[in-house]
Order: sequence, then C-alpha cells, then structure tokens
Amino acid sequence: MKWIVGFLIAIYLFAMFFPFLWILITSFKTSGEIYGDGAFRFIPDNPTLQNFITVIVDKGILGAIKTSLIVSFTTTIYIVLVATFAAYAISRFDFKGKNVLLGIILAVSMFPQMIVVGPVYNLFQDLGWTNSYAIILPYSTITLPMAVWILVTHFNQIPLALEESAKMDGATPVQTLFKIVFPLAAPGVFTTAIIVFIAAWNEFLLTITINSNKSYHTVPVAISFLRTQFEILWGEVAAATTIVTIPTLLIVLFFQKQIVSGLTSGGVKE
Repeated sequence: MKWIVGFLIAIYLFAMFFPFLWILITSFKTSGEIYGDGAFRFIPDNPTLQNFITVIVDKGILGAIKTSLIVSFTTTIYIVLVATFAAYAISRFDFKGKNVLLGIILAVSMFPQMIVVGPVYNLFQDLGWTNSYAIILPYSTITLPMAVWILVTHFNQIPLALEESAKMDGATPVQTLFKIVFPLAAPGVFTTAIIVFIAAWNEFLLTITINSNKSYHTVPVAISFLRTQFEILWGEVAAATTIVTIPTLLIVLFFQKQIVSGLTSGGVKE
C-alpha cells in the first residue's frame, strides 16, 4: 500500500512540476526549435541565452519586476497592519453581529474580480489615479479578507489569561498587544505576509485595466505583452516567466517551514 501511495504521489508531483520544467527548457530554445522539430525535445540542440538577453535588455522585464516588488511589498505591509488590528478586534471583542461580519468579509473574497474592476476603474479615472502606484489600494479586495480570516484563527488560539495576567502586572493595553499578543501570533502574521505578497505579485486583471502606461505594468502584465501582431513570442515568454518565478520560488523554499507552521498552528485547539 505504501508503494502504491508513493507512486501516486510521485505522479502527482511530476504533473505539478512538469509545466515549470518545460518552461525552463523552452527558455533556452531558439525560435526554430520551439516551432520546429525540436519543440518536444527536453534538451535543446543549440541552447541559447538570447531569450533572456532580449527580455532584460530590449523588453525591460527588470522594470516590471521593480514595479511588482514595490507594489507587492507595499501591499503586504499595509494589508498585514490592517488585517492584524482588525483580526485582533474581531477575536477579542464581543459585539453583536461578529459572525455576520466574518461572513461578510468572507463573502467579499468570493466576488469575481470582473465585478470589482469596473467601479474601481471609474473611481480611479475620476480621481486621476490611473497609471500610478495607487493600484495598491484595490489589491485589498483580493488579499484583505483572506488575511483577516487567517489571523482571526491565530488570535483565537492565544489564551485570554495571558492578557489578563499582563493587565494585573500593570501592563497597558498597548504594551500587552505589542509585547505579548503579537509575538505569539508571529507565525500567523508571517504566513499571512507571504501569502499576501504572492497574491499581489501574481495579480493581473486590476493592473492591466487601470494601468495602461507601460511604466506601471507589473510582471504578469508585462509578460502578456511579449507578442507581435501575429504570434506569441514563446521563447521570450518562457525566459521572462523563468526570471520572475525566482523571487516567489526563493520565498517558498527559504520560508516553507514558517509557512507550514503558520498555517497549521491555528488549526489545533489546546
């Protein structure tokens, strides 16, 4: 039975990893190999770095990476701050409609982006915020509900007795919050920050709708423009995809233990 389960897991992992491997291989192929007989070869006949040179030097993919880093880091900082205080208030304060509020927050995350894009675009156009870094603001519709839900779960697992003991020892509410509660919730906050960063890094629809200026295109939007009138430049797309996957891949590899710890620590009630 263990061999069967292991075999099935291996097939699943291969199916998940194969697209990334194929993109990496394609990024080193020439156009002739991609569209010709070498399209299905794992090892290119004439490996080349020309696709990488083109997307970096001519297509300005590094500028898109810079924009994505600015947008993703800023979104992560302000979303984590807002979500942390909101989740703490929901977790600790008893008020009417708490469950309804959590349901509304969850329902917001279920709305298709197509419903949100139109009103957001009209608002930004009226305010003159199109083609700017203000795209960070509507990203909250994607990431904030998820962040609040994750953090509420973690705050619920922190015993209230710790805060009561700190209060008896003379700690102010602010001291209790920053010196006791937040350090204990650090795994959840860290995990939330990583998830928010990746979600902001991969967002496409809002950016391509609101920012038509190439200078404010994020990575997914920049990759979508690697084409001519008649064809998609698959070699350049593969090279750009390989480059921009590196940041998120490194984050997951270096912080995988913290991510798993943060996602599971709130799931067991002590």
